[in-house]
Amino acid sequence: MPTLEIKSLKEIVSAEEWQLRCDLAACYRLVALYGWSDLVFTHITAKLPESVSGAGAHHFLINPYGLMFDEITASSLVKVDEHCNKVIDSPFPVNPAGFVIHSAVHAARADAGCVLHTHTRAGVAVSAQACGLLPISQQSTFVLASLAYHAYEGVAFRDEEKPRLQADLGHANFLMLRNHGLLVVGKTIADAFLSMYTFENSCRIQLDAQSGGELIQVNPLIVKGVAEAMRVQTGGMGGAFAWPSLIRKLDRLDQSYRL
Repeated sequence: MPTLEIKSLKEIVSAEEWQLRCDLAACYRLVALYGWSDLVFTHITAKLPESVSGAGAHHFLINPYGLMFDEITASSLVKVDEHCNKVIDSPFPVNPAGFVIHSAVHAARADAGCVLHTHTRAGVAVSAQACGLLPISQQSTFVLASLAYHAYEGVAFRDEEKPRLQADLGHANFLMLRNHGLLVVGKTIADAFLSMYTFENSCRIQLDAQSGGELIQVNPLIVKGVAEAMRVQTGGMGGAFAWPSLIRKLDRLDQSYRL
């Protein structure tokens, strides 16, 4: 289609769901803006609260498969259940295979309000290094405080991989998928974005540093105390501290994600 004609859902869904849709669409646009997208591949999912889905129901928002991240809007996001079946009719397809990793994380982690997964050049490069992420930057210390690894098992579309991925993730908020990419778990969309920003930059810094001389590693005791440092850095707000400024930045460039 030369242009996307998308019917607005603003008057159809609740105000709470609409805000979540706007935030997730903004997250997709920001991922594209910062150069983390992989054409139409990878996904960001957000879990709808029970106040929207209904008691005992598990509904999620996911990108319409085939749209570039900088095309995604609040109304084009597809609402699915835990089996990736559409809850609201949509003219756009979804990618059940792409939902395997996300559904595994959401099922295992009640605190997973948003799961963000990327295939960036730097992220895949570091995931292929035997040493993994090194404690060589301030950014990396924030990640290492809650980092897990999952071995590569091929393209992740088999349900049989889910238990192993869930066990490897455990309570960590950062997951390095070996030979594959990066994944973060956030209580909110804002938390997930800030976590991925830190994770991605940690990988980029590591690759840059490895091209130079001998590396200096951060004292392990500093890594252990980094959770409190991060809380102080964001005034206890987590991703919400940076999110309003990111939304203002996006609105200055293009507000069509709100449609």
